[in-house]
Amino acid sequence: MRIRAALIAVALTGLTALSACSSGGTSASDTLKVGVSPVPHAQILKYVADNLAASKGLKIEVVEFTDYVQPNTALVDGSLDANYFQTVPYLETFTKESGAKVEWVQPVHVEPLGLYSKKVKKLDELPSGAKIAVANDATNEARGLKLLEANGLIKLKAVDQPTVRDLAENPKNLQFVPLEAAQLPRSLEDTDASVINGNYAIDAGLKPATDSLALEKAEGNPNANGLVTRTELKDDKRVKELAELLGSQQVKDYIKQTFSGSVIPV
Repeated sequence: MRIRAALIAVALTGLTALSACSSGGTSASDTLKVGVSPVPHAQILKYVADNLAASKGLKIEVVEFTDYVQPNTALVDGSLDANYFQTVPYLETFTKESGAKVEWVQPVHVEPLGLYSKKVKKLDELPSGAKIAVANDATNEARGLKLLEANGLIKLKAVDQPTVRDLAENPKNLQFVPLEAAQLPRSLEDTDASVINGNYAIDAGLKPATDSLALEKAEGNPNANGLVTRTELKDDKRVKELAELLGSQQVKDYIKQTFSGSVIPV
């Protein structure tokens, strides 16, 4: 399985993070090391580190990753104390496939998944046989297909986590191209449309609220992004303090003011 293979690969090759930034120079034992995606997670966490953490005596090191695999594998191998990038369904898939002892702490925000195109302006303009890129991890593939179903493009079989093999109806004969989630914005040059995760869409300069052909609803969305830690650290004071800060009104206001509806606090 992809996640298990990635877990082994990272264990062998070691952690390769894009960048890290510390809030305060302290020893590793005092500092909470948190893995995040660059946008919007790193921005939100850096806001907490620079503006709120001192009120708790909390010192945070922010470590950025551009993929959805390494933040979990680095958490498992002890390189991180927590991460903030994923949803509950994604975490459940990871723990089921890897057997890792990690736990959800709390939700922070929702990034609605969207369908984007450089070829058409409206859903009904998608041609027969249109090429549609979707994420190749099980959780986000299912989210993407459910978004297409909700907008009348396909109908899915009654399964919990549908894949492109679970189409009940495909009236436009859409052709699906599975890609790593981080590659989906680039795929817009080659596809008729692509289903893109909110963080990667924002990072690519897209505005989900205005640029998408279709967008997940935020209300009742089970795919909130949140804080995760190892089971052994679930009662760690630093983790609890960070959770409190991420759920604070200051952070909710920062998210609303910074992302203009493309990221929604919960």
